[in-house]
Amino acid sequence: MEDSCINQFERRLQLARNEGQRAIAGLLDSYRHYLRLLARVQLCRNVQVRVSASDVAQESIVAAQRAFAGFAGTTERELVAWLRKVLASRLVDTIRFHSAQRRDIYAEQRLDESVEQSSVALCALLPDSGASPSQIVQQREEVVLLSEALERLPNDYSEVIVQRHLENKSFAEISDSMDRTVPSVKALWARAMASLRKELGASQS
Repeated sequence: MEDSCINQFERRLQLARNEGQRAIAGLLDSYRHYLRLLARVQLCRNVQVRVSASDVAQESIVAAQRAFAGFAGTTERELVAWLRKVLASRLVDTIRFHSAQRRDIYAEQRLDESVEQSSVALCALLPDSGASPSQIVQQREEVVLLSEALERLPNDYSEVIVQRHLENKSFAEISDSMDRTVPSVKALWARAMASLRKELGASQS
């Protein structure tokens, strides 16, 4: 499974480098759900910014497409890490524009770190495979699959998972934001996690 995924990515990357903009766009678009999820978490933390995560993800894909010639990596892990950098840069510009902030290099570094932390939090949702450190390289691709699995869940399922695990909200805070009782939120979260595990199993089989 891992070898076939690696070979498939290598073929798509080579095609993007050889065939030009259409192939590049096709490759990058496959990370849209992942970028949108990370953008959503950062925008939630900057409540004064009234921009959709979908818009930021789209802007990031366009920016990555323009800068793709500068990507020198050979693995999906490297591409995903590069896309996170592009996303962080777009988020910095977006937040600064909408909040009238001056450029702050330390704030930019913190946001870059925050994007990385959100991706790590997403990794924590993956089932423990007992992988060795060398095998963990493959988890970057699995994180993308996880973001796609979240997209396939019912809205209330994906919402409770994102708020609980990526936005680090308590069940009481989620109860307020979703207008549910705390017991119903806990029950919803349990069902959502079971559905997510099922989706991940289906996507990896």
